[in-house]
Amino acid sequence: MINPGSASLRKIAVVGRGTAGSLAAASIMRQHPDGDHELHHIYDSRIPVIGVGEGSWPSLVRELQRLTNLPHETVQQRLSGTRKYGVAFEGWGRRDRDFTHYFTPQQVSYAYHLSADLMADLLHEGTRARHIDAKVLDITRVSGGARVEFEGRAPERYDLVFDARGFPRELHPDQHINLPFIPTDMAVIRRCPAVFGEQPEGPVVQHTYTRAVARPHGWVFVIPLTAHTSYGYVFNGDLSSLVEVESDFDRLLEADGVSEFEQRAVIGFPNFVHRRIYDGAVARIGNAAAFMEPLEATAIVSAQLQIGMVLRTRLSRPPEHLERDAPVVNRFLINNLLRYGLFVGWHYSCGSRYDSGFWRHARDRAWPQHRMAVDPEVVGCSALHEFDEMIELLNRSVIDREDWHRMCAVPLTSYAQVSQGLGC
Repeated sequence: MINPGSASLRKIAVVGRGTAGSLAAASIMRQHPDGDHELHHIYDSRIPVIGVGEGSWPSLVRELQRLTNLPHETVQQRLSGTRKYGVAFEGWGRRDRDFTHYFTPQQVSYAYHLSADLMADLLHEGTRARHIDAKVLDITRVSGGARVEFEGRAPERYDLVFDARGFPRELHPDQHINLPFIPTDMAVIRRCPAVFGEQPEGPVVQHTYTRAVARPHGWVFVIPLTAHTSYGYVFNGDLSSLVEVESDFDRLLEADGVSEFEQRAVIGFPNFVHRRIYDGAVARIGNAAAFMEPLEATAIVSAQLQIGMVLRTRLSRPPEHLERDAPVVNRFLINNLLRYGLFVGWHYSCGSRYDSGFWRHARDRAWPQHRMAVDPEVVGCSALHEFDEMIELLNRSVIDREDWHRMCAVPLTSYAQVSQGLGC
């Protein structure tokens, strides 16, 4: 395979050691055709890694096998993983009826529930890179590449930098697209005992699902790993106090028969999309590119797309096309992330079984902001139009065969399952 852009990618940096950074470093090693390129993996070891249980989409199963050259069963066990066949919603929507959003083909296609820190460790094992333990002060585009400035060491110039340092502390309208129609901004994370009893000798092959449990102050994810079960109460810090949330969290665990837990973290987060994900020399990936609450496990699959698209474009296209390619790639990535955001926010549009302050706000105040927030004139792309088209398809009495495979970040089958479950 001819890679006309490989000569312009001799020195590459990945900044960040989390999920997105680890995926980027492993992908560069696998995809770059020349073995003599230089890869620097930069991270600050003083920043702790929170081993949160995570869900994913089926594409990650294939990707991890490709990146590690290990059998699927081995990868799953190394991740303390289980096989996720979908998301089981409890108490969402106006029907007061539980439902499941299955991957397609239903009960066949599966993803992983995984431990994020274990996935980073697994990917690092097979990645050849120069590791630099340092605090990064700034990343800027310069002529022909990007410059990384460090605390306590000389700056370095790179042909391409993947910035995986996580989401910003503050949002700025000129840099970020705010997603106010997603009504949550905090999560309490707890680690609870595993549901599988004794540690199995082989991989867990039974069907498991991420539980998304509606609660008065928001909702709780429940992710079953073989080593433990990860619980997270996702809520709005302006509408509910931490004391109220912790108290309701205790009631849920008691109802689930969980008598002990380890408090892991209280995390605040913005829901946003960066306006400059990729400029030709710097590629923001993972939570540096965008963040939206974890309801439909969009984080890892988005990072896969960002990394894959930037690498393929840089390697397959001659360097002289870089200035024209970068805006096109940037707009595509923004559009895809906004489509994910609309899909996630739409889950709140029918409320839940709780007539609480949070759910009234989510349904009546937050979700109605989506049209203004993602107006094409404001964001410069067509995500809202494509989302509207999917909703219009769902309202037809008969969907034509040629539309069966339509997508707006996720396939029409996902929209149909969620719409029916919520009672939209």
